[in-house]
Amino acid sequence: MRVVTVVQARTTSTRLPGKALLPLLGSPVLVRQLERVAAAERVGDVVVATTIDPADDRIVEVARDAGFPVVRGSVDDLLERHLVAADAFDADVVVKIPSDCPLIDPRVIDLVLASFLDEPGRWDFVSNLHPPTWPDGQDTEVMTRSALEEAGAEATRELEREHTTPFIWERPERYRVHNVSWDRGVDYSMSHRWTLDYEADYRFITTVYAELGADPSWGVDDVLALLDAKPEIGAINAELAGINWYRHHLDELTTVDAASTRNHPEEDR
Repeated sequence: MRVVTVVQARTTSTRLPGKALLPLLGSPVLVRQLERVAAAERVGDVVVATTIDPADDRIVEVARDAGFPVVRGSVDDLLERHLVAADAFDADVVVKIPSDCPLIDPRVIDLVLASFLDEPGRWDFVSNLHPPTWPDGQDTEVMTRSALEEAGAEATRELEREHTTPFIWERPERYRVHNVSWDRGVDYSMSHRWTLDYEADYRFITTVYAELGADPSWGVDDVLALLDAKPEIGAINAELAGINWYRHHLDELTTVDAASTRNHPEEDR
């Protein structure tokens, strides 16, 4: 099976504009994340999916200069962008990883992929997000191309187009959906925020990189050890822990409840 791993990126983020191009230990955030994704063993072709907006020409330039191919598609319809990538690489399996996860662990990516690839034909969709247990920012979703194409043909709700995969994981009666939970038996998804949406997240991530370096070999355990040794680092963006896109769609989602998100202390007043 041919695997394509899609890292979606654009410059027009409303909360932290240009976040994918912010400097991170000498390279843009996007490049640092691509290095970590490419360090996984089973990701196949790693491609950046950006938009046709001229504002994202810089994304194309940065990704290609770093040696990664790029596809372009809709500004708001990320489902369409993933379909463009699947078509361009004639993929059988599509992996979705957002570009706001520069602390993603290559071993976590491979773990999720193994659950899908090592049992061919058993699952239509495998992720580590439904329900989430890993520290926020280890987001890995794997699906068959056929499931993605069905979503592309049938999904009509804005959230299904914008977030790519809800059409699939919201239909466990139709699709064979599997979740890879963290084997520690704990849930850090609401307490450990390692994703990039706000300025405080950026300060947290740059501090982690300053401590651990640019080598993509470090991962979840190394970050946890660092936070145990220096809890002041985790405090940088602790007030944002648990805030995610689910909070805006609880009345539309059937497999996500209010315990899986919380409101932003200022944005959601």
